[in-house]
Amino acid sequence: MSGNVPVDPETLARVYRSLRLIRRTEEEIARIYPSDKIKSPVHLSIGQESVSVGVCDVLDADDVISATYRGHAAYLAKGGDLNRMMAELYGKGTGCAAGKAGSMHLIDMGANVLGMSAVVGTTIPVAAGYAFALGREGKGRIAASFFGDGATEEGVFSETLNFASLHKLPILFVCENNGFAIHSPTSNRWATERLCERVRTYGIEAKELPDDDVFAIREAAGHAAQAIRGGSGPQFIECKTYRWREHVGPGEDYDDGYRTRDELEAWQARDQVAATGAMLDLAERQAIDDEVEGLIAEAVDFAEQSPWPEPEELYSHVFAD
Repeated sequence: MSGNVPVDPETLARVYRSLRLIRRTEEEIARIYPSDKIKSPVHLSIGQESVSVGVCDVLDADDVISATYRGHAAYLAKGGDLNRMMAELYGKGTGCAAGKAGSMHLIDMGANVLGMSAVVGTTIPVAAGYAFALGREGKGRIAASFFGDGATEEGVFSETLNFASLHKLPILFVCENNGFAIHSPTSNRWATERLCERVRTYGIEAKELPDDDVFAIREAAGHAAQAIRGGSGPQFIECKTYRWREHVGPGEDYDDGYRTRDELEAWQARDQVAATGAMLDLAERQAIDDEVEGLIAEAVDFAEQSPWPEPEELYSHVFAD
């Protein structure tokens, strides 16, 4: 765990809290989902939390992120409002998109979380466009774009890499490579698995991380962010990771024939939530766990007690003011 990456106590506690909050929030979502209280399909990040946490921990509060429809982890890691996220899943008017968007379209511009999208790859150019604006602004802010391995097969991925490199945009591209586009493994989709090699042809520095060690990800993201702020232009990180649950929904899919439970167990053996927690003093870990449980209970209560959107909400955000 964390190899030779030094970790100070404050960082350790903060990273564990973020990992634990995401894990337990999604486990609670999975528990509630069969009740039909949650009105939106959910794509859970259980098992993949360390990518969002490692990257977001080195970003500044005024940096922006863009994520995918599997975006609970990135939303929470960047400081998105948990109460409003839960209310959005419930379809309530107090949700982060007024109950109209659901799990796949989270947004919290107060935390600089750009709106997410259910369409694969579409948030990549949006993040680049925001990065273009940040570069013009000239205040040293950067954007981070999270996407899955399947999104790298979309034409807009290559188009955006080229544009970002050409204009030296202040953007960090983060590929959460969990090995599958829904049920199709990369071996069935990619002629070679040398993704970083392909990215480098655009003149972009690219680093491949072989697993989801949260502190190794944090270190790589920190170096990349520093280089971007120094004027390097875009940087790219490929993080190998693994989703524990089914592609969409709260259950498992190891009987579907496209992956094995042995594969899951290999990743669970190095679970970053457990491994990071084990590095803490027991009393400190328990205090964080208790805090997290309280926050989640509060968020669920907030969602359940919140009102449904007013009918007039259908007409808001249709046209620009």
